[in-house]
Amino acid sequence: MFIDKAKIFVKSGDGGDGAISFRREKYVDLGGPDGGDGGRGGSVKLVVDPNMTTLMDFTYKRKYVAGKGENGGRSKCYGKDGETLIVKVPMGTVIRDEESGKIMADLAHKDDSFVVTKGGKGGKGNAKFATPTRQAPGFAEPGMPGEERYIRLELKLLADVGLLGFPNVGKSTLLSMVSKAKPKIANYHFTTLKPNLGVVAMPGIESFVIADIPGIIEGAAEGVGLGLEFLRHIERTRLLIHVVDISGVEGRDAIEDVKKINEELKQYSVKLWDRPQIIAANKSDMLYDEEYFETFKAEMEKLGFNKIFKISAATNEGVPELMKEAAEMLSKIPVTELEIKEEDRFVEEEKKFTYTIGRAEDGVFEVTGSFVDRLLHAVNVNEPDSLRYVHKVLTNKGIFDELRELGIQDGEIVRLNDFEFEYLL
Repeated sequence: MFIDKAKIFVKSGDGGDGAISFRREKYVDLGGPDGGDGGRGGSVKLVVDPNMTTLMDFTYKRKYVAGKGENGGRSKCYGKDGETLIVKVPMGTVIRDEESGKIMADLAHKDDSFVVTKGGKGGKGNAKFATPTRQAPGFAEPGMPGEERYIRLELKLLADVGLLGFPNVGKSTLLSMVSKAKPKIANYHFTTLKPNLGVVAMPGIESFVIADIPGIIEGAAEGVGLGLEFLRHIERTRLLIHVVDISGVEGRDAIEDVKKINEELKQYSVKLWDRPQIIAANKSDMLYDEEYFETFKAEMEKLGFNKIFKISAATNEGVPELMKEAAEMLSKIPVTELEIKEEDRFVEEEKKFTYTIGRAEDGVFEVTGSFVDRLLHAVNVNEPDSLRYVHKVLTNKGIFDELRELGIQDGEIVRLNDFEFEYLL
């Protein structure tokens, strides 16, 4: 089975919490704060594995979570960082953010890797909050939460040459003749359901990878059948060999087939349509009217194609010459990276802790949101020093200014989740 698309959930580890601790030693009555920082959470990293050829593994496992960072300890001991989770993917995998649909990375080379979610930063221990005026802070910073998102993996085959054409024109037979690939071959009027890769290695030429792309049908560029899925696989190819049935035995018109296929390519991608093409007029051993090939060749030249080969994949007639021409053309075509438009590129948004302020139904001013959750997680509201820290954070964040703009009066109640206090001017 060939699986070329998968959707998975990835989550990096949360950072460990900073510790609240004080020195407790013999003969030391009032030891200072010695709470250590929490460890950073583990990241999720996608790494190319050259031995993988499909995304099949991701049909069985769809959730990937990295390890959490350890909490800080006493004596200024730092928590251990969470372990990075390595997820192996095939070479040629494109990573998309599921929510935005934008491309995060293109893993097109053997040693490529990409950190798809970064681990949360560890929180500071209370030793870091000690100042000349706050010598025994009873609070510490919680670890930052890890990132999480759904991502879509898309596999785009890495082949130098793509075999192009309608179903049943002989692409699979040609592939089997020029490489050790063993595609299933039968006289069916429907397309191969998976791309087949083979390596062409002939004396006197540089070897190259060739792919039998599943047959394209009319309407492929609009997504008819599996058209868009298959068109995607030829985006990376540098050269196209367009195979047509020249015999006419099954009622196909070779000239019209070339026009239709190229129209589909043009609708899908102008750059793909503009890629170099060799026309391979196949099944010549079954051609009854020899003059038709000359007519076909003249029409191809009118369309701008000047590399036309008369071949028979079944008997190998003309096939070595076709492969040598392909190798010669490849030697002059540079390898190009998959182009990602700026508007299609994923940009990581800065993580922010937010809050909202409003008056609740009971008349109390209420402040809620991730900023409040994080603040209250860090402090002990029953400890005076911690309360002074809360007041300082709320002031620096501008929350008291916003409350005054909303018309809060002296003595009114402010609620932060389950914690309430009286506002004093």
